[in-house]
Amino acid sequence: MKFLIADDHELFLQGLEFVLHKEYAKAEIVLANSYSAIFDVLKKQKDFDLILTDLAMPGANWFEALEKIHHDCPEVPIIIISAVFDKDILQKTFDIGVSGYISKSFPNSLIISAINLVLAGGMYIPPEILQMSMNVSPEPMRNLIKDLNETKKPKRADGNILTPRQTEVLQCLAKGLSNKQIAYELGLSEGTVKIHITLLMRTLEVSNRVAAILEGKKLGILQNE
Repeated sequence: MKFLIADDHELFLQGLEFVLHKEYAKAEIVLANSYSAIFDVLKKQKDFDLILTDLAMPGANWFEALEKIHHDCPEVPIIIISAVFDKDILQKTFDIGVSGYISKSFPNSLIISAINLVLAGGMYIPPEILQMSMNVSPEPMRNLIKDLNETKKPKRADGNILTPRQTEVLQCLAKGLSNKQIAYELGLSEGTVKIHITLLMRTLEVSNRVAAILEGKKLGILQNE
């Protein structure tokens, strides 16, 4: 197993390296202290199992940096580990293709659990962040977390690569509904709808709503009219 971890605070970077080595004893861990350092590493090697990086670091704007990293290594999952929790930033990172968002205040055991989930092909969004920034009540929020974690799993028995909730959202998109209208029809918050749209587009490997609808019809998820 091979990790690339990055943080501009040396103490935190070394601490994270120690935690990872303790959990993954045979892992190769490459360190970087800026986005520039990440880019230099990726010029020489791209065969990482996971990239774990701070959000705000020297060397580049975080948004442009994450876009570049994801473009250069599209198959490598990226986890953000940050003290910054903002719903708009959170949404933008997942739009780019990030697979997880972890708080630096998390205990080591929870950080490892989140990493294992992402390595297994899932996604990790802290429930506290969803509830705080998107005003999701506990029960719907638990369902959303379950849905998120199922996103990259194999096709279900019915052949659908989307989760049931993502299928409902896609059906609403096909009706031409706005995020606000979808939220009302499905009893969700607009923030939750945005998350589902991001995930279903990633699963369908498309970049916009029209392409998602066309792909849904091609795969038989949506009925052709």
